[in-house]
Amino acid sequence: MEESTVRDVETGSETGGEDALVGNVNKLMVSPPGYSGSPRKGHLVFDACFESGNLGRVDYISEFEFDLFIRPDTCNPRFRVWFNFTVENVRETQRVIFNVVNFSKTKSLYRDGMSPVVKSTSRPKWQRLPPKNVYYYRCPDHRRNYVMSFAFCFDREDDVYQFAYCYPYTYSRLQHYLASLERRNLPYLQREQLGLSVQQRRLDLLTITNTDHLSPERGKKLVFLTARVHPGESPASFICQGVIDFLVSQHPVAQILRDHVIFKIVPMLNPDGVYLGNYRCSLMGFDLNRHWQDPSPWAHPTLHAVKQLIVQMNQDPRVSLEFYIDVHAHSTMLNGFMYGNVFEDEERVQRQAVFPRLLCQNAPDFSFSNTSFNRDVVKAGTGRRFLGGLLDDTSYCYTLEVSFYSYMTAGSTAPVPYTEETYMKLGRNVARTFLDYYKLNNLIKDNRPTHIKSPEVVSQTDDGNGKGNGVGRDTADREREKSQSVRH
Repeated sequence: MEESTVRDVETGSETGGEDALVGNVNKLMVSPPGYSGSPRKGHLVFDACFESGNLGRVDYISEFEFDLFIRPDTCNPRFRVWFNFTVENVRETQRVIFNVVNFSKTKSLYRDGMSPVVKSTSRPKWQRLPPKNVYYYRCPDHRRNYVMSFAFCFDREDDVYQFAYCYPYTYSRLQHYLASLERRNLPYLQREQLGLSVQQRRLDLLTITNTDHLSPERGKKLVFLTARVHPGESPASFICQGVIDFLVSQHPVAQILRDHVIFKIVPMLNPDGVYLGNYRCSLMGFDLNRHWQDPSPWAHPTLHAVKQLIVQMNQDPRVSLEFYIDVHAHSTMLNGFMYGNVFEDEERVQRQAVFPRLLCQNAPDFSFSNTSFNRDVVKAGTGRRFLGGLLDDTSYCYTLEVSFYSYMTAGSTAPVPYTEETYMKLGRNVARTFLDYYKLNNLIKDNRPTHIKSPEVVSQTDDGNGKGNGVGRDTADREREKSQSVRH
């Protein structure tokens, strides 16, 4: 976090030293022990003092090997997953092994081929490291913690290299994106500040609907979507942007949806956590997705503001709040999938399964077989569970999850790693699924069947001529289930 940085990270116990990690390394040059001359090329300089940065400590093991310690979430040492740091002052052809030694999770997609992402100043597009260079194992040298080691060869001396757990999507990036939307002066888009975080960052609310069609006697359906309650789950922001991009576009499906549905979107529920480079918590160490039942206006102000708005809309007889979807990323499973609630009424159970089934037909990376419905006690404070109890039986509350790593499609033998673009495509396909749900197909001007992909919403398996893999989803799911161990 920028507000409190550690210049030199030599403190901490021999066995791990997480307790000492209260800030990020700040332009920390790591020289060989005992070295006192002027710095040389190849004496690596590590930095995480930037937005969404996270690296708490670096230990020199040898000229070729460094132990890296994730800084725990602010005020909560339990969570150590997200990392995002830069390395400079490299020597050309310098080969290194970085060991990330203090992960707080044991299960990880690193076991299944996931790898960190990297970019550099001369190659600014994020790419995943080759999986063959990444190892995930339990290490006796680090209290039997799980360690993720990756090998890397620096190739350009003047480049600054950046490594991250997943594609970062920062608070500033969201602010620039929302400002660019506002500048378009779209009559069907409204941006407002719903509140402020503890550190006074904006809590943005977007409303997307065609106001010309708002009339008291013709009630509109309302869909409420939130993302980034867990700050390290950056894929949620790409999905959310995909939803927004589609809904504000001139695509005929989007135009119909704006006429018949009000979309309210909170793209970043935990702006402080995102800014600080936390994985799970807010500035004060709270997992906000466990505090929906009784959020505090001073400790959880963003959650409090969103809950207040939803409760208020739910009490308004003119508003039909039909969907609440909270977008997350998952660290151990593949594909997109959903969590829903459990009901006694079988008919309601079946109705709740309709939206995920339809999404399956539109999005080749979405898995209905991974979708599950539960009432775990530990999930009681989540948005899905709390609002599922608050709203009436015509409303549906879901958590939409997407893998940090990859997806399997029908007939595929190997997982396909997600990119920023394919995360956004899933968002666009989520948005178009509302049209299928509300059976408004006959309102599309040229009566094109919506399963035919437009240029704007091309499925991940399209071959470029619009022939997406949108059929036979149940069979595909069964095949996928066989080829992939499903871990709930």
